[in-house]
Amino acid sequence: MRMREATAADQAACVRLWRAAGLVVDYNPPDEDFLRALAQPQSAVLMGEIDGELAASCMVGDDGHRGWVYYVSVDPARRDQGLGRAIMEAAEAWFLKRGVRKALLMVRPNNAKVKSFYDSLDWTEEPRAMFAKWMLPKYPNREEAS
Repeated sequence: MRMREATAADQAACVRLWRAAGLVVDYNPPDEDFLRALAQPQSAVLMGEIDGELAASCMVGDDGHRGWVYYVSVDPARRDQGLGRAIMEAAEAWFLKRGVRKALLMVRPNNAKVKSFYDSLDWTEEPRAMFAKWMLPKYPNREEAS
């Protein structure tokens, strides 16, 4: 699998893959996330291609303290071929190149099946309480429920 950083021309393919992998929820705007990652020097979208076709992807970012991984995805037709491991190795190489000491990722509770995948890559689950506050509307294209 050939690894590279995405360009704006890759947006549609990456978002299609993220949707096919079941990573997009109604309050995450994947097109905006993609473009925002490309617009910042401290973030990127990594792509793994096989014969010129997108097979795996992830978004990486360095917040100045920790690295973050988002949208880890593999084409559903290519699962169980080691591509998830390969895209995560590309993410780790991206962090190491920038001197990031520790990287983090979040797994939604309804996606618990991937925990064993991350365990197999030597990522460890760390007990933390996560707090969030929406700075912009959660659902920008519709009114929030009262």
